[in-house]
Amino acid sequence: MGSLSTQETAIVDAARSGHDEAFAQTRAWAEINSGSRNLDGLATVAGEIADAFAVLPGGLELVDPAPVSAVDAAGHEVALDHGRHLHLTVRPEAPVQLLFTGHMDTVFPVDHPFQSLTWLEEGKVLNGPGITDMKGGIAVMLAALKALEASPLAPAFGYEVVINSDEEIGSASSQPLLRQAAAGKRAAFTYEPSALPDGTLAGARAGSGNYSITLHGKSAHAGRNPRDGRNALVAAADLALQLKAAMDDSLTVNPARIDGGGPNNVVPDLAILRVNFRCTTLEDQARAERLVADTVASVARAHEVRPHIHGGFGRPPKPMTPAMETLFGLVKRAGADLDLEIGWKATGGVCDGNNIAATGIPVVDTMGVRGGAIHSPDEFLLVESIGERAALSALSIARLITP
Repeated sequence: MGSLSTQETAIVDAARSGHDEAFAQTRAWAEINSGSRNLDGLATVAGEIADAFAVLPGGLELVDPAPVSAVDAAGHEVALDHGRHLHLTVRPEAPVQLLFTGHMDTVFPVDHPFQSLTWLEEGKVLNGPGITDMKGGIAVMLAALKALEASPLAPAFGYEVVINSDEEIGSASSQPLLRQAAAGKRAAFTYEPSALPDGTLAGARAGSGNYSITLHGKSAHAGRNPRDGRNALVAAADLALQLKAAMDDSLTVNPARIDGGGPNNVVPDLAILRVNFRCTTLEDQARAERLVADTVASVARAHEVRPHIHGGFGRPPKPMTPAMETLFGLVKRAGADLDLEIGWKATGGVCDGNNIAATGIPVVDTMGVRGGAIHSPDEFLLVESIGERAALSALSIARLITP
């Protein structure tokens, strides 16, 4: 182990000693299905997590989700229900303010067959839904904060915790809360799992934009008077091809689905194109936004259909700014002093770290456990990483408080 002060050693030891309790919490939370659309399951796990976080000082509440809408297969804009979000505020008057975030939802719906925990290697590797992404990360966050609260450093820093219920579906209903919580913070940690099982962190992240583009045409009989119709399905196909043709090395375009159409003897008057964009710079995000607006307008004119654009870039690109590099360097040095090799790499995946970074706050968004195969029935947790990552967080936080 590297050079730690007496105070740092006590904090690290306290974080590591919380391993067993954190692992028990991880298992209990992972056994509750909290798929993003399972509102009952989300309410249950939110209550369990709130009870666990109640040991921390400050004001804790479950916040109602912000309104969110989507376009259904019939082209109607409809409201989407979401679960509530946990929000904790501790010592807002303290000189150093930090933000810690996580998510309680998983990608596994209530009727998914992957619902239970299984040892892959007894005592070492555990398979389970959301155990790594990110029930384990939430437990790591709590263990680290408990260690800091038990130290003399506690009065010197304040923080907010946001654990949302919708990260896996874009965090649309928690974005206002996340933006509010990020304001005025020195730095943020998000507890997504490490990018690789060896503990490599995610550095720069691509941005992601999701659009549902509805095209309204005019129906007609396919045999008697087809030229009187305006085929919305053909217009959507043309739009998909034109958008895809704009893809290059710095902008990914993925037309993913077209809803619409009907009987073979009717010219379809409705189609909805679903398309995703990925990019690594704000300039490319702006280019994608112009591409959508200009191409939709052009296709609408050419096919004489009426368009409606829904959606946008819910996750802006997260570049490695100088402030971000400084924060990653702090975590890397803390890791070295714990005999952990910490590296990072760019990724095309997105998370709440994208949105926190967009507020100008530096963030490391993979402070959670080590494991792998997330978003699949093979998802696994490396159990030893719970105490390990709690110690890494606790030491990193301590050094943010007393740089």
